[in-house]
Amino acid sequence: MQGQAQQQAYDRGITIFSPDGRLYQVEYAREAVKRGTASIGVRTEEGIILAADKRSRSPLMEPESVEKIHKADDHIGVASAGHVADARQLIDFARREAQVNRLRYGEPIGIETLTKTITDHIQQYTQIGGARPFGVALIVGGVEDGEPRLFETDPSGTPYEWQALSIGANRSDIREYLEEHYEEGMSLDEGIGLALSALEEVTDDGLEPGGVGVATIDVETATYHDRSADELASILEEHGLVAEDDESDADTDAEE
Repeated sequence: MQGQAQQQAYDRGITIFSPDGRLYQVEYAREAVKRGTASIGVRTEEGIILAADKRSRSPLMEPESVEKIHKADDHIGVASAGHVADARQLIDFARREAQVNRLRYGEPIGIETLTKTITDHIQQYTQIGGARPFGVALIVGGVEDGEPRLFETDPSGTPYEWQALSIGANRSDIREYLEEHYEEGMSLDEGIGLALSALEEVTDDGLEPGGVGVATIDVETATYHDRSADELASILEEHGLVAEDDESDADTDAEE
């Protein structure tokens, strides 16, 4: 009982370490990320793929209103998992930093530079009294000087670079799938197929075009491209990932 009361005391202050060196609020922020729907990043020789589970809670909700993948600059995309409101604050911060870099230096900001700027901002909220950590993790991907780069931000303010990663719900299962199927030298299309297959692996009833989001930044143009619902429908059909209901609807339409 005394130990529980002691833990509650450290819960109340983000700036106070527990005796075993833990910041409980940061750990709780990581738990908030795990409750968010999954987002995936894949790095290939031809560019970066960002994919996200965008399934809505109600059929009455407009799919476009579910924001999981964002354009931070012409050559950078960001996917999120966790509290959407926290993600929007960090995305706005990233966009401002990218624009400031263009105005100040006359060139696009580096992917690693932007990621570390974001994580520095996140880290401040782990040691300021009266504030709380951001309950969101981000995948930051883009092309810098012809080289694709892929990073993750953590609620503690730590950046990591990856070849392929997942954040949000079912992270461990998706990571195992990526570790098993990821290959160096993949094309951009193969990377899209891998990301969507990894999402389908943890989805019971397949994928729907309105329930997923995919954005790419290819090396050739270094330009962010958000895939439309029609493009996603073709991609899902090509890889055999369409939900059974969608397939039956398609068959019915063909018969009519």
